[in-house]
Amino acid sequence: MRILAISTALITTAAALTSTLPAHAAISCDTSTSGGSTFYDGPSASYKYDARFSNSASILNLSTHTPQGAGTWYNWDGSGKNLILIAAYRAGADSQIYGIDPSTGSTVGVVAIAESHVGGIAVSKGWAFVSGQGSSIRKYRLTELRDALKAAGTPYLGQVGTARDVAGSSFMGSYGDSLFSGTFNETGRGTMYEYKIADDGTLTTLAGAWEIPTKTQGLTVTANHFIYSTSYGRGNRSNIYVVKRGQKDLDAAALSCFRAPSMTEGITEYNGTAYLVYESGSHLYAPDPATLNVIPRMHKASISSLTALVP
Repeated sequence: MRILAISTALITTAAALTSTLPAHAAISCDTSTSGGSTFYDGPSASYKYDARFSNSASILNLSTHTPQGAGTWYNWDGSGKNLILIAAYRAGADSQIYGIDPSTGSTVGVVAIAESHVGGIAVSKGWAFVSGQGSSIRKYRLTELRDALKAAGTPYLGQVGTARDVAGSSFMGSYGDSLFSGTFNETGRGTMYEYKIADDGTLTTLAGAWEIPTKTQGLTVTANHFIYSTSYGRGNRSNIYVVKRGQKDLDAAALSCFRAPSMTEGITEYNGTAYLVYESGSHLYAPDPATLNVIPRMHKASISSLTALVP
């Protein structure tokens, strides 16, 4: 009974403290549309989206896997060629990594990895980092990933060492020797941490969490901005947030938000262009009439057209 009394008191105190915390101000996202036809399936998301984005490469294996994370790999084979990496999952089966040549739109290879939701993938300092089971991050040597992408079929690639448990790995992005990874939160704002990457792929957590938008699914990082892809639900439109870096409190940060088609996932930057991935074209969602926008390919936009919204 004494334990129950203490627990009840703690709950009461926690509730009282929670009730005094200031509520976040709602962030307004631009929903205005031109009312005309779009370059993608379904209704227009917003004029700002339609004016900035266009179609890009098709995504492989949508009949078996659902795309999630997106990352960029510069000079992947030593000849100056570059790749967009897409991570995709299938429940009860190996996940996959696709390498797409952004100059041609062709898929250069497919690699199988251990099963997880693979919500994020990022490249830095000789390593590919991929979201693992739970809140963890796996690492793969780029030399081994390169060889696997060049091999015939769909070879399996094992991770190096054990997965690193982190505060959240629902999505990730990299910039220089920093990896950013955070939590998806359906009902409120999430948090994101920055990790410094050592030469051996070890991640060191930097102090202080970044507050991030509700329902964050993807992130790309520039020198001065975070660009978030947020979504949840096949019948709901997504949002793109452009946030000026510097303020960890989202309410204090300069930002812009506009609507995007339903079911956005990973977003990455290559050579001044943002590439945005959708899961709506996969076998899980494309046949469902409730899916608002069925998009089986990446969309792309110039980074400058996005960052200009928050100069």
